[in-house]
Amino acid sequence: MTIDWATLGYNILTVFLLLLVISGAMPVITTLVLFLAIPFHGSINNYRKSAPYLPRVAVLVPAWNEEAVIGATIDRFMSLEYPRARLRVYVIDDASTDATADVVEDRAARYPGAVFHLRRSHGGEGKAHTLNHGLNIVLGEDWAEAVLITDADVIYAPDSLRKLTRHLVDPEVGAVTAYVREGSIRKNYLTRFIAIEYVMAQAAARRAQNVLGAQACLAGGAQLHTRENLVAMGSVIDTSGFAEDTVTTFETQLRGKRVVFDPRAVVLAEEPGTVRALWKQRLRWARGNVEITARYRAMWFRPNKGHGLGTLGFGLAWFSIQLLPLVMILSSLGLLGLLLVGSDLANVAFRGLWVLAACTYFFSIFLSLQLDWGIGRRTLVEALFFPGIISMIVMLTAFFPGLFEEVLPSAFGIVLSDTAVFWWTVFVYFWISLSMLGGWLAKAVEGTIVGRVLTPVLVYVVGYGPILCAITVDSYIKEFRGAETSWDKTEKTGRVSA
Repeated sequence: MTIDWATLGYNILTVFLLLLVISGAMPVITTLVLFLAIPFHGSINNYRKSAPYLPRVAVLVPAWNEEAVIGATIDRFMSLEYPRARLRVYVIDDASTDATADVVEDRAARYPGAVFHLRRSHGGEGKAHTLNHGLNIVLGEDWAEAVLITDADVIYAPDSLRKLTRHLVDPEVGAVTAYVREGSIRKNYLTRFIAIEYVMAQAAARRAQNVLGAQACLAGGAQLHTRENLVAMGSVIDTSGFAEDTVTTFETQLRGKRVVFDPRAVVLAEEPGTVRALWKQRLRWARGNVEITARYRAMWFRPNKGHGLGTLGFGLAWFSIQLLPLVMILSSLGLLGLLLVGSDLANVAFRGLWVLAACTYFFSIFLSLQLDWGIGRRTLVEALFFPGIISMIVMLTAFFPGLFEEVLPSAFGIVLSDTAVFWWTVFVYFWISLSMLGGWLAKAVEGTIVGRVLTPVLVYVVGYGPILCAITVDSYIKEFRGAETSWDKTEKTGRVSA
C-alpha cells in the first residue's frame, strides 16, 4: 500500500489548524458554563449561614494625596447604618504632599475616638506597604474583631457594612467582598462601558464563583476580613507584586477559609474617564494576574478538599481570561490557515466559532443586565456594542452567509470580484485579532486634538472588550521584559454618586 504523503500532510495540517480555531471556542464555552451557573445562586449561597452580627470593625483607608476624596469618604463611613461605637476609621497617610493630613485631622477632631490619622514618614511604595503600616497598629491592639480594607475614593451604601458582617457569623468564612458598582458623577462613554463590565464581572460572575465554591479576587476597595484570617496570614499584606488583593483572596482559601461575595452589599467607585487612565489602572491589574498565575502554578487543576481553587472549573475560568488574547490570535491564524489551504472547513469553523460567541455574549449580557437593571437602562447602547460595531458586523456575517459579499452589494447593483470577496473574508477571519490593534490606536491618539473626537468613535467601533485584551497583551510584554514594577496611582476626583 502506497502512502499519499501529500494528502496525509494536508490532513494533518488541516486538523492542526482546526484545533487552533477550536482553542478560540474554549473561553466562549467556559463563559457560557459560568453564566449558566448563575441561576443556581438563588439556592447555593451563604445567606442561610448568615445572621445579624455587628463585630468591632476597623476600617483601613490607604491614602496618598487624597484631599479631594478623603473627607467625603470618612463622612460616609460615619453615617453608615452601623453602631458608631463598633466602628473605627484608620486613614493611613502615605506621606501625602497635599492637604490630606489636614482633612483627616479635621475629621478626627469632628469624630473623636472614631477616626484616626496614621502617617507614614516616607511613602510611594504602594498600597500593600501602606496597609501593612495600619495593620501593624490595628492588629497590635485587641479592639478590632474584623478589618475592612478599602480605598480612599470608595463610597459604601448605608447598609452595606451590615450586609457584609453578617457572613462572619459563619466560622468557615474568612473574608467577604461587596459588589463594586460604577458610580462616577462625571459619566461618559467610557464609564458606561466600565459599568457594564462591572455588572458582568462582579454582579454576575462572582455569583457564579459563589456557586462553584471559589472566589478569584476580593474587590480592592471592599475586603472585609476576620481578625483571625489576617493573623493566619502573618498579619501582613503581600508586597511582592501588583495583586495584593488576589494574593489575600487565594491565601484565605488555601488556608481552608471561604471567601464570600454578597451582591446585596453595594459599594460605589469612581472609575477612569479616559482610555489612558483605564490603561494605566488595568495594566497594573493585568500584570498582577500574570504574577499570580506563575506564583500559584502548583495549584492549578489540582483539586483539593480544602478549597475550590484547584478545580477544573475554576482553572478554566481563570485561564480563559488570562489567555484570551492568545487564543484570539491562534483562532485567527487557524481560520486564515484553513482559508489559504483551501479547506472547506474554513467557513464552517468561522461560522461555528462566531455564532457560538454571539449567542454566548447576548445570553450573558441579557442575564447580567437583569441583575442590575438600573445600570442596564443607562447603558443599553454600550451593552450592545461592548464587543464593537465591527464585531457585530462579523457576527452578522456568520449568521447570514453572503450578506455583505452578495446580498447588500447586489441591492446597489454591485458585483464584488473574487479578489474583493477573498480579502473581505481574510478581514472577517482575522478581525478578532485586529480588534486589539484598535485598542492600542485608541490609546495612542487620545491625547491629540483629533483624538478627543476620534477615540470615543474608535472604542465603539473596535469594542471595549478588545481594549481590555490589548491591555492584557501589554501586561505579557511588560512582564516578559521585566519592566519596572513601581506602583502607579490612578487619579480620582471624589465625584461619586449612585
